[in-house]
Amino acid sequence: MDYSATTPLRPQARRAMAPFLDDVFGNPSSVHALGRDARLAVEDARRRLLATLGAGEGRLVFTGSGSEADNLAIVGFARRNPGGCIIRSSIEHKAVIAATKALQAGGYDVRVAPVDGRGVVDVAALEKLVSSALDSTLVSVMWANNETGVIQPVSKIAELCRVHGAVFFSDAVQAFGKVPVAPLDVGVDMIALAAHKLGGPKGVGALVTGRAMDLEPVIYGGGQEYGLRAGTENVAGLAGFAAAAEAAAEDLGGEAARLSSLRDQLEAGLLSELPEIVINGSDAPERLPNVLSVSVPDVDIEGLLTSLDLERLCVSSGSACTTGSVEASYVMQAMGREGDYATNTIRISLGWETEADDVEYVVDIFPKLVRRVREYYKRP
Repeated sequence: MDYSATTPLRPQARRAMAPFLDDVFGNPSSVHALGRDARLAVEDARRRLLATLGAGEGRLVFTGSGSEADNLAIVGFARRNPGGCIIRSSIEHKAVIAATKALQAGGYDVRVAPVDGRGVVDVAALEKLVSSALDSTLVSVMWANNETGVIQPVSKIAELCRVHGAVFFSDAVQAFGKVPVAPLDVGVDMIALAAHKLGGPKGVGALVTGRAMDLEPVIYGGGQEYGLRAGTENVAGLAGFAAAAEAAAEDLGGEAARLSSLRDQLEAGLLSELPEIVINGSDAPERLPNVLSVSVPDVDIEGLLTSLDLERLCVSSGSACTTGSVEASYVMQAMGREGDYATNTIRISLGWETEADDVEYVVDIFPKLVRRVREYYKRP
């Protein structure tokens, strides 16, 4: 129940990868036959991924991860626009936050847009920040939050950026393969993707741009990927990425409806047993169909996570666990959560192999473990 962390490899991806782990092993930069075969596979994967995004006229740069794609977009923009400004939301992925903090430490103008209690970016506050910034401005707002699943108003933000001449970058890692992601139709200039969130292999990502963006590479070397990402391409991984994306797109609407139904059953079941819990983002206009973020008061979160693991229930904590302490989730804090509602957050995420029996098991075991942990930690 942790598909938002990573996913099992789809059979379609495994089959697509197999030839490039064996016979077709050439370097795609080589000019001989083995290299040419590998290059054809790289370009085929690029074309197919762009097609799933409805971005046939766009540019796709393969990277080693979604985090690398985030860095290429943000740091690459900043290095080409040293007097510019980057505005990000307060709930961005840690890769975006870390990149902007590094730039800020070097004197770059970085500003943060707030979110409301639902976890939705405050568009009015964002517009004030954009309108007061310099001409060379990059706005970074993720398509859907990785912790709550709340989908952001990307269309409104894209229009805002267009009016003010800003570049709009969106980390779409969690959204791609779960909901329609069409950056060119919406007006988003750049998006980041990762293969392992939708059934592809780990270690493969992409930055998609609607036009040839003026970016500085963050990895130097050869001239691969339009000169923006040096390094020999992971041919097998790219083939698996394209196959997984196509498999996810085959019945995107039907699968989203199925997962939404399962998520709603899970949410109702947990609230029935534990009415004191809070479902984060449930009042937002849109959520990813597969994500349920739950804050559980009056429980030792590390004890609960350990108990869940012992019962073979794999979920994620929204908090950052460190030795001897638990730090509050920055996403929850940005939404105005305090105390247990900021530290005791569990993310349950579903996927294509999730069935009703899995949901029933969680509804049965989760409340029991919450009560058991509460009772245990009450002992003197």
